[in-house]
Amino acid sequence: MRDLTQGPISGNLLHMAVPIAVGMLAQTLYFLVDLYFVAQLGDAAIAGVSAAGIAMFLVMALTQTLGVGTAALVSQAVGRKDPGDANLVFNQSMVLGTICVVATLAGGYAVTSAYMQSIAADAATADAGIVYLYWFLPGLALQFVSVVMMSALRGTGVVKPTMIVQMVTVLLNVALAPVLIAGIGTGRPLGVAGAGLASTISIAVGVLLLSFYFVRLEKYVHFHAGLWRPRFAVWGRMLNIGLPAGGEFALMFIYMAVIYWVIRNFGAAAQAGFGVGTRLMQAIFLPAMAIAFAAGPMAGQNYGAKQYARVRETFRTAAITSSMLMLALTLVCQWNPGWLVAKFTSDIEVIAVGSHFLRIISWNFVASGLIFTCSGVFQGLGNTWPALASTSSRILTFVLPAIWLSTLPGLQLNHVWFLSVASVATQAIISLVLLHRVMRKRLT
Repeated sequence: MRDLTQGPISGNLLHMAVPIAVGMLAQTLYFLVDLYFVAQLGDAAIAGVSAAGIAMFLVMALTQTLGVGTAALVSQAVGRKDPGDANLVFNQSMVLGTICVVATLAGGYAVTSAYMQSIAADAATADAGIVYLYWFLPGLALQFVSVVMMSALRGTGVVKPTMIVQMVTVLLNVALAPVLIAGIGTGRPLGVAGAGLASTISIAVGVLLLSFYFVRLEKYVHFHAGLWRPRFAVWGRMLNIGLPAGGEFALMFIYMAVIYWVIRNFGAAAQAGFGVGTRLMQAIFLPAMAIAFAAGPMAGQNYGAKQYARVRETFRTAAITSSMLMLALTLVCQWNPGWLVAKFTSDIEVIAVGSHFLRIISWNFVASGLIFTCSGVFQGLGNTWPALASTSSRILTFVLPAIWLSTLPGLQLNHVWFLSVASVATQAIISLVLLHRVMRKRLT
């Protein structure tokens, strides 16, 4: 356990953020590695795997419901010096996570075909996405227990073990992807099925390694069979914090699915370009997201310890650091986004779409960093409903206008990208206003 109520705010923030960023990079590399090898299979394969990957946002919505609730309550218990409550929250989260693994497998296999057929540009794209999801679903389901364990450790201020585990799993995925996708060394290429299988195997190994760490090495929170009987009061505490955070990712799923639906008439190359650009954007967001993930437990521990000045300083430091990083990344994407996209495909049309997307969408990078930071502090304070309200604004500012634009004869891709920039800027303003109000009420 690391006490985040002591020491310099900036030092603690960097100590937490750097390993988190490395771990999140490992997570992103799962999809970038798959995308690199899948890109050799053609536009339909790229578009199918990218569209199927959007389903990840829906699963992340559910995993974040557990993860955010776990990290917030564990960090507050650590701040109060209450290990008993921290252990109770962790074990109850594992019970819920196990239930969600089973539900995700059952529901995922039931709706995969209908989902892909509704958003794919053509039959080949839909078929590629269906095959990929069928093999990737077990890995997605296992994310529930993985996220619970990582969130509990993050709540105690410990992040290096999760970083190491994630790096091991991504290296395994890098090794498996060419073997299973392209058949290198075996002569039996599995195509998009191999991409899903490689990620599933890697995630399963990560779950085993994290379980070993909790059984043999972790001292503050640990598995305790006596705490596995369902405690609905604890579930209520976790879900009150976690559901709004999960709702944020669910809305992101809707946001991404609407974009795929709106641009479907532009063809598989347009969906592929957007898919590559989106994956790159997710990687670019890693520094800001790492800072936000670090700000959450820092704010939580200090809020639990009633050190309210340190909570305010945590937000200021995180916001400034995130904004500076995102500004630098904006300049990179303004300079030569095509260089980034070309690393994953040689198709000129796909490169053009992805480059144009990154150049326009990069204008909202700073705003996105502020949104992530506000969300992290909301989690630490144990009140994530304002963050959900902020994200919900994009239904009015993006989803409905985008659907309306799709009915117009002169629709162009850049219309969708500029609309997204405007909606994110609006959301950033709403998030800052709501956080100011919550901090004014709670930190007195």
